[in-house]
Amino acid sequence: MSTDNGTKINQLLVSQPSGIVLLSAWLTKHGYSFELQKRYRQSNWLETIGAGAMIRAGEKIGYEGAIYALQSEAGLTIHPGGRTALALQGKAHYLELAAKKIMLFGAAKERLPGWFLKHDWGMLVEYNPSSFLPSDVGMTDIELKTFSIKVSSPARAIMECLYLAPENQELMECYEQMEGLNNVKPSLVQLLLEECQSVKVKRLFMYMAEKAGHDWVQYLDLKNVDLGKGKRSVVKNGVYVAKYHMTIPRELELHGKSL
Repeated sequence: MSTDNGTKINQLLVSQPSGIVLLSAWLTKHGYSFELQKRYRQSNWLETIGAGAMIRAGEKIGYEGAIYALQSEAGLTIHPGGRTALALQGKAHYLELAAKKIMLFGAAKERLPGWFLKHDWGMLVEYNPSSFLPSDVGMTDIELKTFSIKVSSPARAIMECLYLAPENQELMECYEQMEGLNNVKPSLVQLLLEECQSVKVKRLFMYMAEKAGHDWVQYLDLKNVDLGKGKRSVVKNGVYVAKYHMTIPRELELHGKSL
């Protein structure tokens, strides 16, 4: 390898954090041609983990390093959400379960690339494309060892869990997560409720927040929140909650009440 090429790879490795995936398209855009990338692989500077994706040779990459690439290099909104986002912020009640599955969310038209799907991240990957919430509302940056990624804030993460309930997420688990949602800005919750496109999520979120007795509920203005019209049955043969016109599991309604 020429001195110029050696300098160029050194510049790349110094400028980019360790532990991340390097996308071929991003490298090309920044002056690293396909031919140069091929030389780097042949010289054992980089190694491929799938079509269009590389890592520093010899590194072990976690899924977080792949999320960094999707967000910072590919410009996608795909992010850890739901239970995974709560676990990353130390707020998951089911940390063992959260560690076995990556819950990812993204916009309705965004897809995980083939290299991400085919790579073994050591855990199951569950991807939920949806636009029930805007991609830029209720997100937060979390710092990892050498880089940061965007994940759902706790309030948004609970809404994402509720979006999956009851088919792919236990409602009682959602409520237990809601009980821990103490330190949250009412203004953020207000914005999330106003922007959320799922009536089911908004009704369940408000029901659970009130049931949990959170102080921040009193600062919300539901006049600006579209809770929809008509009845909703979250489950069959449950208990009807008149305030929010929905039928929920009996276990949830009776939870915490003296019989």
